[in-house]
Amino acid sequence: MTETTQCKPLEPEPAGSEAKELGLRAMMRNLGRVLVAYSGGVDSTYLAAIATQELGETAICVTGLSPSVSEYQRTQCTKIAAEFNFNHKTVETAEVEKEDYRRNGIDRCFYCKDELYSVLEDISSQLGGATIVDGTNADDLNDHRPGRIAAKKHGVKSPLAELGFTKEDIRSQSRKHGLPTWDMPASPCLSSRIAKEVPVTIERLGKVERAEDLLREAGFREFRVRVHGELARIEIAENEMGKFLDRTLIGRINSRFSEIGFRFVTLDLAGFRSGSLNP
Repeated sequence: MTETTQCKPLEPEPAGSEAKELGLRAMMRNLGRVLVAYSGGVDSTYLAAIATQELGETAICVTGLSPSVSEYQRTQCTKIAAEFNFNHKTVETAEVEKEDYRRNGIDRCFYCKDELYSVLEDISSQLGGATIVDGTNADDLNDHRPGRIAAKKHGVKSPLAELGFTKEDIRSQSRKHGLPTWDMPASPCLSSRIAKEVPVTIERLGKVERAEDLLREAGFREFRVRVHGELARIEIAENEMGKFLDRTLIGRINSRFSEIGFRFVTLDLAGFRSGSLNP
């Protein structure tokens, strides 16, 4: 009689975002020591969390601070880092002091990232070498991103983009790990609110920050205050637009924006859309 061998069922292969995360974990272990360009946003927080889980203290999460980073962002960034035990450091960056950055051309983001990555290179050298990684995802590669040129110049790796992570993948996996950023709206630097060729100044950055704080205090979640000289153009997410159209609230916002220093205040009827000032 021939003995029948029972075959053990094969474990199902992980699919989609789960498989990508396994690849990310393997990449982190292979790199051994990384400097994560950590802004506190959806993408960099997820990357920082996975790097920390795999590498512990040798995953160093660095936040660049300058007048273009709001106090709200700084607070959120520090709070999340503490909650998830990131090896978190902050450094001052000086992009606002550079004329090429202040003139606010279509390549402004290059000068911002060039400054940040130069600072991170110095930190890496002090540590005896560490790979700089950022949170660029696969979707970002289809957008206008001058900062990618700076990343290439400084040899920065973008693990999420390399492994094909979409924003949806990152939000899904972030939720599974209990990261509070999983459904957080995107929040790029304050300079991104200033129309191209309108110079970036400390005064304008401060006006944007105070104006957006007002909208946040009023209960809005996804919005931008775009600056066109003396005009503030408010973008509100479509699902929050109805709340904005309250005469009392409109009057209060108009009054407060005038106090901040805007001569004209408008509501963009097309609503919020990320990157609306991009070429």
